[in-house]
Amino acid sequence: MRLEAFTAPPFDENAYLVADDAGEAAIVDPGDGAAALLARAHALGLRVGRILLTHAHLDHISNVDLVKRMFDAPIYLHAADQPLYDAIVEQGRYFGIPMRQQPPVDHRLISGMTLDVGALSVRVHETPGHSPGGVVFEIRDPGGRVTILSGDTLFAGSIGRTDLPGGDHPTLIDSIRRVLLAFPDDVAVHPGHYGATTIGAERRGNPFLQ
Repeated sequence: MRLEAFTAPPFDENAYLVADDAGEAAIVDPGDGAAALLARAHALGLRVGRILLTHAHLDHISNVDLVKRMFDAPIYLHAADQPLYDAIVEQGRYFGIPMRQQPPVDHRLISGMTLDVGALSVRVHETPGHSPGGVVFEIRDPGGRVTILSGDTLFAGSIGRTDLPGGDHPTLIDSIRRVLLAFPDDVAVHPGHYGATTIGAERRGNPFLQ
């Protein structure tokens, strides 16, 4: 499996390129790093078949349109975050950053659904709290190894903020404990900001979970 993160200012959000060994790929949370990500996907000759969104805050969706234009791939988002997605221009005004309206969502993410990315299996888990429709993606490769893309639910040593509209701290903590801490300690976690971690490291050392 190929998993690469592309990070760019002003929010330093991680946009992810996920691909199997045959070149079937998905793009997760195409924010400001999407231009470099797309250049990489083109250079590798990858076939991007899905645009997967962990949630709809502006830093994770600001360049969905670029991916859509290049690959015409369907966009997947949880229904509870559709109001945020539709309000990207207003989100931008809140931060003083001009934003473009993004193309319509094609499919709804539902907890427990599984999507194929070539030989990879991507299972959706609802993890509200950072936003109403936040999800994490459990990626399983053909050998059975599991990797989690956690969006802004869980970070290395921290958790997602809950002071934006739709955020709720107790709900977020419950999501992390119920969903993410159910995975084994050795499972790698790749968040929406900052570096990678593991379930075990966060179980033992994340101050918000003690």
